[in-house]
Amino acid sequence: MSCELWSFFNNSRRKRVGEKKLFSSHSQLSGLPILRLPLHCCRRQLMAVITEIHSDNEEKPSSSNSSEERKHSSSPPPVSSSPNPFIFWFYFTVCVSLITVLFAAVYSLLPQDEKSWFLGLPDDLRLHYSNGKTIKVQINPGRSPIEIFATDTGPRDAETLVVIHGFGSSSFSFRQLLQALGSNGYRAVAIDLPGSGFSDKSVLEESESSGGVLARLWDVYNEISEKGLFWGFDQLIENGQIPYDQLEMRVSKRKVLKPLQCDAAELSRIIQQVIDSMGLAPVHLILHDTGLGPGAIWASENSGSVRSVTIIDSAPSSGALPLWALEIPVMREFVLGVPLAYYELMRWCCSRSIQRHVADAHRALLKGKGGRRAVVGVGKGLNYSFDLGEWGRQEKVRDVPIQVIWSRNWSEGWTDEGGRVASALPRAKFLVHSGGRWPQEDAVDELAENISKFISSLPKSVRLSKQEPLPEHIQNMFNEASKDDGHHHHHDHHGIGGYGSNHHVHAGGYMDPYGLDHGWGR
Repeated sequence: MSCELWSFFNNSRRKRVGEKKLFSSHSQLSGLPILRLPLHCCRRQLMAVITEIHSDNEEKPSSSNSSEERKHSSSPPPVSSSPNPFIFWFYFTVCVSLITVLFAAVYSLLPQDEKSWFLGLPDDLRLHYSNGKTIKVQINPGRSPIEIFATDTGPRDAETLVVIHGFGSSSFSFRQLLQALGSNGYRAVAIDLPGSGFSDKSVLEESESSGGVLARLWDVYNEISEKGLFWGFDQLIENGQIPYDQLEMRVSKRKVLKPLQCDAAELSRIIQQVIDSMGLAPVHLILHDTGLGPGAIWASENSGSVRSVTIIDSAPSSGALPLWALEIPVMREFVLGVPLAYYELMRWCCSRSIQRHVADAHRALLKGKGGRRAVVGVGKGLNYSFDLGEWGRQEKVRDVPIQVIWSRNWSEGWTDEGGRVASALPRAKFLVHSGGRWPQEDAVDELAENISKFISSLPKSVRLSKQEPLPEHIQNMFNEASKDDGHHHHHDHHGIGGYGSNHHVHAGGYMDPYGLDHGWGR
């Protein structure tokens, strides 16, 4: 009995020790303290621990996933895509630019005040205007007179030179040449042809207008008012309508400003009036570019008033400044609206060394007061088929000394053109210069020297002053005085500057056309 109890005790002890070891190992795995509990409690506790360990192992991946989610949640949220501010400012700038261009275009279409236009000109242009005068001429009988601008330099009793400019140019372009010739002892005069420079660019003309449909309705209303309302009813009953077609339409006449348009013959008549008004004859003609046509026509019709003719880079077929650049829509606005564009055009066509402010001055004259339309109108009227050889063979100009001054390095084609001009005028003296097709801008000294040598080699001109009769009442006073004294007095009254009062120089004030009211001081 004692042996059986002892063996039972040992077996139970070994079981408890094994259970304790097993429970201890599981407790270590789970991190729990070892508890000394009864066997049945240990078994339940052991099963609970094992179940918990398995559940923990299953939850580890999810915990890792949750940790990754926490990492992602702890990381800064992605930046939301916001609109680019550059796009806004780009569209804003484009809109402002379009609005500015629109307002500028509308402003350019509005009529500009002449005084504000003149005050906005460069200083060189205003100074040039102050040294000139305006002369009233008439293109054709029955048309309104226009004013021609002319500038005069040098002594009044010296040999007189008259410069006729070409298309797109003006007397301003020859300001330096005039000063150089004046310094050499010559009287140099330059004329702004109609539409160019400071000469008139438009003329008042009568325009007839019936007024359209509204004017016809107004005439019907006036007819009913004059003849009565019953007359209107009678017409409706008899004819079914008012016979408005039989009514005499009232045509309104009004004067409107239209751009000047002149042909070469009309320009030659204007040259004649200016020369007569200023008492310049006889003159030495200097013809540049497209000024050759009008000047040559005047010379052939007034050969007795021409001492010599100097042709400077003048081809009858074309001018230096292209007409299409001022005529084609959009192109003309671009050329005259962008200073750099007009400057490059002049460097390409006229003078490679022209200064920027000089090009801006020419552009201002073309841009203001309808200058572009007038220059284009006059340019279209020029005779580009003028036969220079036939003109040189005319008996009237056969004895007139002629010299041709040509650019030697502008282009090969232009050099060939100079050869054709020289062959058309075999008696002419042919010289070359180093400038462009507008040599007055870049070869002034060469031009002045060649012209001065040519004129000095000719016999001096004889200018006869015309005798002007005294007014009748003044003459009667002298006659009475001579009877009382018993003496006969003979009085000669000569006009100022060698010409009489039948020549009228209309210099109505230095800045009168622009409202500045200053005297000429001449």
